[in-house]
Amino acid sequence: MSDEPSFPADLFAGRRYGVLGLGRNGAAAARRLAALGADVQAWDDKAPARAALAADRAASVRLAPFDDADGLDALVLSPGIPHHLPAPHPLAASALAHGVPVLSDAELLFEAVRAAGRTTRFAGITGTNGKSTTTALLAHLLATAGIPCAAGGNLGPAALALPALPNDGVYVLEMSSYMLERLRTLRFDAACLLNLSPDHLDRHGDLAGYGAAKLAIFARQQVGDLAVLGRDDPWCRDQQSGLGGGPATLVSVSGAGGLPPGVCAPALPGAHNAQNAAAACAMARHFGAPEAAIARGLASFAGLPHRQRLVGSVDGVAFVDDSKATNADAAARALGCYERLVWIAGGIAKAGGIESLAPLFGRIAEALLVGRDAALLADTLRRHGVAHRIAGDLDQAVPRALDAARAHAAPVVLLSPACASFDQYPGFEARGAHFARLVDQLARRAG
Repeated sequence: MSDEPSFPADLFAGRRYGVLGLGRNGAAAARRLAALGADVQAWDDKAPARAALAADRAASVRLAPFDDADGLDALVLSPGIPHHLPAPHPLAASALAHGVPVLSDAELLFEAVRAAGRTTRFAGITGTNGKSTTTALLAHLLATAGIPCAAGGNLGPAALALPALPNDGVYVLEMSSYMLERLRTLRFDAACLLNLSPDHLDRHGDLAGYGAAKLAIFARQQVGDLAVLGRDDPWCRDQQSGLGGGPATLVSVSGAGGLPPGVCAPALPGAHNAQNAAAACAMARHFGAPEAAIARGLASFAGLPHRQRLVGSVDGVAFVDDSKATNADAAARALGCYERLVWIAGGIAKAGGIESLAPLFGRIAEALLVGRDAALLADTLRRHGVAHRIAGDLDQAVPRALDAARAHAAPVVLLSPACASFDQYPGFEARGAHFARLVDQLARRAG
């Protein structure tokens, strides 16, 4: 057959799929499944989401609410819709009762590739923190080496929105725990678990359930595949002996040693990013990227928005946007990069709050707290003797942070909230963008 990348228009003919939830993933899945010849019924309780798909004349999708899941070949749920804990959505419960698999669109991409007779390879990256950076970096390293690739999944385009790739290409997929628990045949030629700390426990029951979902990244691997495991957190270190028995070759990575001498990666500060880089390099090598191309890719990688990105400088004070740090573990990685700083934190706190950050509190000259759980964070800082003020929102916090940086001779103002953003913003991206606008306004006023 020709190696021209494409999927036959009748690849899924005769199959019937249900798609519930028409956000970024669901809408893309409905469109692609229909384009591959499947009979697709889709629904979303939100009228604007339905209208957006209905307006796409090229998408032959039936928009109708579901009575039940009987007769479907598979059900695709939006990642935010539970099919087990804390309680299954009624349609998911119907699917499970009728033996209908509940799948992620990453699984369906894999099925489409294999059904088309292609041997295109798959890389999967997961972890509580760092997976987006590692996914983007691996794709950048492969592209620098001239290896055809496409990146998506939990980051960027939905998996089923990615283009067809040739046999020597690589799909680089960021995999959330929600996606990993909805696989049945997907096998990753290279799979990576960076780290694990408590998160999404409402969906997985406890840390053991969350960890089991993450370990599914290594399911179905074979001899000749690569398993990459971070060893900088205790939970992942405990998994080394089990994964070391194969069948995939295990490579454990750490950020403790930093990047190799002579290797430059200006967009990747901190030990956590050194671990991310080590993981991406190991996978790039597995897919055939030469060392010279890997070095060039590390040096030219621009990083991702809202991950320790410098967004401005005012009177010699650097303002760093790390809005993606939505839990304490992620914030610890940023706090550890600066000897003295003014910290902006707050939002909707995760279980445990910020108590785990106590070893880093000595670096904080002053904290400005925002959002719903500012008082909760303030209680922790008060017990540890850290200077702090409740600012309410970023409009108040950013100018006060500049004043604090001047007063304490702190060279950095760091937005690394250690909290979710949904009390004040639709997501961490909007929070980071607002921070950057406020910093730009400060810089303009300062001349």
